[in-house]
Amino acid sequence: MRSLRVIVVAVLAVGALSGVAAYEHGRPQVQAWHEIAWPFPRDGWPAGRAFHCAMASCGDDVELYVRPKIGFCNCDSGIADDDEVDRVADLDLMSERFVALAPGMMVRIANMPGRIRTYDLRMTDGSRHAAVGIAVSRRCDLLVAVAQGKGDASSVQRVTLEFLATDDMVRWTTAALDGR
Repeated sequence: MRSLRVIVVAVLAVGALSGVAAYEHGRPQVQAWHEIAWPFPRDGWPAGRAFHCAMASCGDDVELYVRPKIGFCNCDSGIADDDEVDRVADLDLMSERFVALAPGMMVRIANMPGRIRTYDLRMTDGSRHAAVGIAVSRRCDLLVAVAQGKGDASSVQRVTLEFLATDDMVRWTTAALDGR
């Protein structure tokens, strides 16, 4: 009887662990994203932070670039429309050849309102990538993010928003906009 209990407990433990593993595999983890060097030349704004998430963790190789643009927002209306996302979201750092796939949507990141929009991005080597441009505001300051990958835009958008919502990224975005 005792050995039957041990077997039942072992089977339940294995089942619980495999259920947790399946749940964890279905969503990108903070550890899946690795910080990489900011790849773009200097411009009028300070360099931001750049991250890479491998295919095994995010379903595709995705790169994300995030930076604050202090004092670069309409203090009254914030991010007003999709044209503003097109102008400020740093897509042009990757390629000047990008086309919006659909109208943008409202988004909230680190408790800041803004807009998100998906794009088809033609790289300098002629390849096509899906891209997501994000611009959110707090007072007169912007936080912009652009992510790109070879997969579909909805997947790039999903993993990017999940990563930007992590506690570490929320703390960093708040500190970056506070000038710390």
